[in-house]
Parts: sequence; structure tokens; C-alpha cells
Amino acid sequence: MNAERDLAPLAPSVVRALNDKLYEKRKVAALEIEKLVREFVAQNNTSQIKHVIQILSQEFALSQHPHSRKGGLIGLAACSIALGKDSGLYLKELIEPVLTCFNDADSRLRYYACEALYNIVKVARGSVLPHFNVLFDGLSKLAADPDPNVKSGSELLDRLLKDIVTESNQFDLVGFIPLLRERIYSNNQYARQFIISWILVLESVPDINLLDYLPEILDGLFQILGDNSKEIRKMCEVALGEFLKEIKKNPSSVKFAEMANILVIHCQAADDLIQLTAMCWMREFIQLAGRVMLPYSSGILTAVLPCLSYDDRKKNIKEVANVCNQSLMKLVIPEDDEMDEAKQSMTLLAEPTSEESLSKPEAASSGESLLLSSLPVLLSIFPAIPLTVSPFYLLPGSLDASGESNISNSSVFTVTRIAVLKWLYHLYIKTPRKMFRHTDSLFPILLRTLSDESDEVILKDLEVLAEIASSPAGQTEGHGPSDSSDVRPGTVELHVPARTSQLGSS
Repeated sequence: MNAERDLAPLAPSVVRALNDKLYEKRKVAALEIEKLVREFVAQNNTSQIKHVIQILSQEFALSQHPHSRKGGLIGLAACSIALGKDSGLYLKELIEPVLTCFNDADSRLRYYACEALYNIVKVARGSVLPHFNVLFDGLSKLAADPDPNVKSGSELLDRLLKDIVTESNQFDLVGFIPLLRERIYSNNQYARQFIISWILVLESVPDINLLDYLPEILDGLFQILGDNSKEIRKMCEVALGEFLKEIKKNPSSVKFAEMANILVIHCQAADDLIQLTAMCWMREFIQLAGRVMLPYSSGILTAVLPCLSYDDRKKNIKEVANVCNQSLMKLVIPEDDEMDEAKQSMTLLAEPTSEESLSKPEAASSGESLLLSSLPVLLSIFPAIPLTVSPFYLLPGSLDASGESNISNSSVFTVTRIAVLKWLYHLYIKTPRKMFRHTDSLFPILLRTLSDESDEVILKDLEVLAEIASSPAGQTEGHGPSDSSDVRPGTVELHVPARTSQLGSS
């Protein structure tokens, strides 16, 4: 830039000083600018104020010359100081060029940008909140800056902004959530720490109800919980703990259904802390939300039942998983077996597509959804038994006759197999009529389980078979495994397929 250019109302000496490589000379020029702008404020000369800001922005802060950019930054900060409470009227023009300098290749320029923005925000206070998203966006990038001085400067600015948000009731949470949802998936440790620190601050403000938007950030929080840094993991644990306290206090306002599948996924995590935390959340969800959780039972069982066979190294997870399993079992009630044939016919006529079923599991009745979606999961846990199971465990549908897959999982041990048999027994007790329709498919599997190496498994298997044999559902005409006219009331007729391949087509 030509230092002698006429940039009125800035005096030529001020223009020269702003372009100088020495900080002291740029600071003197900034004091002159502050004095000039104060005069314009006293005269209520808004056009000249805007003109000065425009010059400092276009000709200096966005200049190609590094010293000019530094002069522009200190000049814009001086304008803000001179404007005082009126700075809110010009914040967009003041903030944007400074934020642009956050991306500068020169670390000293990034530091000066932090300093300038700190002074602007300090003067404007609550007036900066309409511009919060752009400030947060810029700060989230500087939180991971490689230069320690820049990082230190950004932390000062960050603390100031947190103070402003905490003391204000004008924070736009709705507008902020999309940005938070995006940034929460950062893999950078410093950026993650920055995000969690803001979530903790927002949680602490009484006027801000972050719980309403928890479904949008819960998955990201669980991912951060697996960070390599102990400090970040601890911060995330605290944040999740605070959310869980709020959930227990205000269960009526919690969107349990929107978070159920998120917990199902993280209950199967390889990381012990993530798995235990998600399992604890699942326990609370089942106990607080009750039958709201039944449509998600297939996913819950997929996550919970294998944990029952954990050894003492994962004792805590095993204990919580057991509580989840027992609590879920209590949600199945005899009323789930009541059937309105006309209603069922109407449901079949208006049966949604697979995609609709997946996206709206709550649309199905709780008991029916539990039965239909959980059977494939329960059966798939039995090792080394050829089953025809739909791979979409959350899809409310029973055994898939279109294909056959060999489910073999040597890591599933006796305790889990017994738990599966307990579930089958429980379902036959609570919903005998609905279960009896699937007996043709279940019976061969139960027969083969009699050769299990565990006596406990065999005993529990015999209990299930005995319940099937004595079930009133099989003794009522029209509700047995066969509707043929020669079946008499009071008899139980079980159709055992001759070959394994008939399981899905009986």
C-alpha cells in the first residue's frame, strides 16, 4: 500500500504509522484513531464512523501486506473502544475482517487478531451474541492452533465469551445447535476439549435447556468419551453425568425414543468406558421411560445379552446389563397378547414399507413389536445352529424365509444362552398366543438345544418345551400351530420339520 495515499478522514501520519513494522508506532496511530472516532460519536456522524471502519478493514486488515494487516487489526479494536456501547451498531463490520485474519499463515497475525477481537468483544459484551456462531466457529479453529501464544490468546477470548453467555438470557440456542452438532465430531483433541467445555458451560446456565437438544449431540459425546486423553474423557464423563442427572429430574420432558438407538450402538462399543456409560444410560432409560423402550427391544437385547457372559474384568458392565435385561423383561405384560383380529387385518392392509418400519419403530404396538423384532435376535445368539434370520434386527419382522445363514459365535457362553431361554419362556408365559404362531420355527431349535454341553441350558430348555406343551394357546382351536379341521380342543400338535432348511418355511 502507498503510505502517502489520501485516506481521509485518517491523517497521512496515521496512515504511515499503521503501516509501520514497529508495534509502538502502530499503537500510537490506534490512539489517534480512537480520538477521531470519539469525536464522530459526539457529533453523531455515523457515515464518517462507517467510513473509518471500512478503510481500516479494506485498506489495512484485508491488505496483502502483513504490517498493514496488523495496523488494521489494532485500528479496528481502537474504533470499538471509542464507540463504547454504540459498538453493537457496527459489530458485523468490525468482526468480519478480524475473523478473516484468524486464518492467516503468520502466527503473530493470528495472535494480533485474537487481541483485537478480545477488545471488541469486551466493549460490546452482550451485543456480540447475535454473532455468536461466527465467533464460536473461529475460536474452535484457534483452540487447535499449533502456536502456543495464539492458543493462549484464544483461551482468554474464549473465557470472556463464556462469561458473556453465562450472564445473558439472550443466547440463541436453536441457532447454535446445528454448529455444535457439526463440530462435536472433530477428532482433534483441543477442539474436542473446547466443545466439551462449552457444553459444560451451557449446561450450567439455568435459562438454557440443552436437554431438549441432547438427541442431536449424544452420539458425538459418546465418541469423545473414547478420546485418548484422560482429561478429555473425564470432562466428557462429567458432561454426560450432568445430563443424566437432568434426565432423572425431568423424565417427562426427555426424548427417550430419539436416543434409544444411539445407546444401543454404544452399548456394543469396544471401549469399556463407553460401553459401561451407555449401559448405565440404557438402564435409566428402561426404568424411566418404561414401555416407550419396547419397540427398541431387539437392539437392546442384541447389545445387552452377550454382556451377561462377561468375566470379572468387566464385572460392572455385566451387572448393569443384567439390570437392563431384567427391567426390559418386566415391561412385557399379558395385555400384549390380546388381539383384535379386525384391527390386525387393517394393520396388515396398511403395512408400511421396510424403510418406514425402520424409521418409525414406535408406530407398531409395543408388545407386537417386541415379539416380532426380538425373536431373530434371541435365536441368533444360540451358537452353531443354522438359522434363517433377517439381518435387520430393528425391523419389526420375524424369521426371514428367503435365505439361510449359519450363526456361530463361540464367545457367547452359558449365561447368555440361559438368558435367551428365559426370554423365550417369559414370552410364552406372557404372550402365549402370539408366540405359539412361531412354534413351528422354534421347536427344532429347542430340540437340538437338548444336546447342549451345559446341564443348566438343558434344564431351562426343558422348561420352555414344557411350557409349549402345556400352553393354553395350543389347546384353543384356531390358535395352535395348525388350523386344520382335525385338531381337537385340548390337544397340542407340534409340527417338527424334517430338515433344518424347513425352519423358515414351516
